[in-house]
Amino acid sequence: MTKDAIVLGAGIVGVSTAIHLQRRGRQVVLVDRREPGRETSFGNAGLIQREGVVPYGFPQQFGLLLRYALNNRVDAHYHLRALPSQIAFLARYWWNSNTKRHQMISRAYAPLIEHSVSEHNDLIEASHAEELIRKNGWLELYRSNEKRDAEFAEAERLNREFGIGYEALSSAEIAAAEPHLRGGFSGALRWLDPWSVLDPHGLISAYRRYFESIGGRVTTGDAVSLGLSGSAWRMVTAEGSIEAEDVVVALGPWADLVTKRFGYAFPLGVKRGYHMHYAVEGNAVLNNWAADAERGYLLAPMSRGIRLTTGAEFARRDAPKTPVQLDRAEALARAAFPLGERLDPEPWMGARPCTPDMMPIIGKAPRHNGLWFAFGHAHHGLTLGPVTGRVLAELITGEKPFIDISAYGPGRFAP
Repeated sequence: MTKDAIVLGAGIVGVSTAIHLQRRGRQVVLVDRREPGRETSFGNAGLIQREGVVPYGFPQQFGLLLRYALNNRVDAHYHLRALPSQIAFLARYWWNSNTKRHQMISRAYAPLIEHSVSEHNDLIEASHAEELIRKNGWLELYRSNEKRDAEFAEAERLNREFGIGYEALSSAEIAAAEPHLRGGFSGALRWLDPWSVLDPHGLISAYRRYFESIGGRVTTGDAVSLGLSGSAWRMVTAEGSIEAEDVVVALGPWADLVTKRFGYAFPLGVKRGYHMHYAVEGNAVLNNWAADAERGYLLAPMSRGIRLTTGAEFARRDAPKTPVQLDRAEALARAAFPLGERLDPEPWMGARPCTPDMMPIIGKAPRHNGLWFAFGHAHHGLTLGPVTGRVLAELITGEKPFIDISAYGPGRFAP
């Protein structure tokens, strides 16, 4: 089989890239080892985070670092045996999170986030997936007055500098909006611009069906079979050998399985995360996505039930599950909302692909023609999938990307 382009990885970034290439007249095959949207893209919090212009940084305060070292928190957990192999990544992550560099990174990151909702909207309408979307923002809840006041001030800064919309809610306003929440929250931010997704896997499946409806092909295959055949790229799939002029690596936390084979040693780390779905007790209703900001978990009213998501686990990508954060979060969440029984047979676990400067890797491989990268989106994979797909497809087809993507280029790590 001969195609114009192969896209490796059928998560939200890969599916979106395949759509945008197919729209531009390229014949595209989308390849994954599993059904589209079954890996990292399956388990997120279901938020298209238009407000997320400030990427998640590494804590800088010494006292907070000491508390994390105790390894008993919900928002972060680590495997002690994994730390030696991750120390170089974590050191660079910490350095990039200092105030000055973090502000510079946020300004470079903002153009991607700015177009996150509008680019999703394009694909949502094209794939007729409107019933999966809610457009009433989400809630970030605070327990202490100190945290509340600091976050209210930060929201005002984000509004002033980046046009992010928000409402500051009092305890009484929280109770009116979410009458079944309990736990003594002192205030909340309602972020107005983000959209939420009732079923992230359902959304990616809708995008996949749209891709096929415009002529795209989906198959299974092993990305490590990729190799050069003259000037073309060739790999083995369930439908036989495929050749293409261009290949896009959109493999998320597994990108290194391909990139290292061609001499690219990106400093890609992972933050693992867990989720579980719950029934509710009685007639309890959670009206909106709600994060307990000081405890480090989020509750999302999804199609399958209330999804409880955890923070970050620093561990080897393929190490066995250790869902201790989920157990800790569940105890706290039950005190805040009347959760019922667990609905999943076991906790889901995924791995977020992260770079030490908190920005994705998007662009052409420095030393290979026809090899393109799109991974490293950390906590914002769902948010940034469609905008990433558009700018990379524009680059591949010779168009000028509609935003400046120079800050995300692979060359910053692999000259």
